Amino acid sequence: MRPAFDEEEEEKPLDPAVEKVRRKLMRFVAINLGILFVALIAVVSALVYKNLNKAGPKAPEVIAEIPVAPGTVLEGEIAIPAGARLVSQALSGSRLSLELELADGSRAIHLYDLAERRTIGRFAIVAR
Repeated sequence: MRPAFDEEEEEKPLDPAVEKVRRKLMRFVAINLGILFVALIAVVSALVYKNLNKAGPKAPEVIAEIPVAPGTVLEGEIAIPAGARLVSQALSGSRLSLELELADGSRAIHLYDLAERRTIGRFAIVAR
C-alpha cells in the first residue's frame, strides 16, 4: 500500500525565488566540475609528457684501459716536487690522485693519468 501524499505538495511548482537559487547552484556546480575536469586533464597530460620525455640513464664514462701485455708488469715513474712526501693516494679508473705534503709544509693534490702516463692536474690546498 502506498503512503498517502497530498497531491498539492507533490505537484506544487517551486517558488520563483527558490527556482532562481536552484538554477544558480546548478550553474555553479557545472562550472566547478568543468574547471576540475580541465585541471585533471592538465595534470595527467603533464605526467604523460614528463614520462615520454624522460632522459634515459646516462651512459657510463668510458675509462681507457691501461695497455699491459699479458705476463708483463707495468712500470714507470711519476715525478713529484723535490722534498715532497706522499700523504695519500686514490685510484679511479686510469686516474691516480696523489696528496702530497710539500717541502714548505703546504699540501697539494696531483692528478696523474696512468693510460697517458702524464700529470693532468696540480691543485694547491689553501686555507681561506
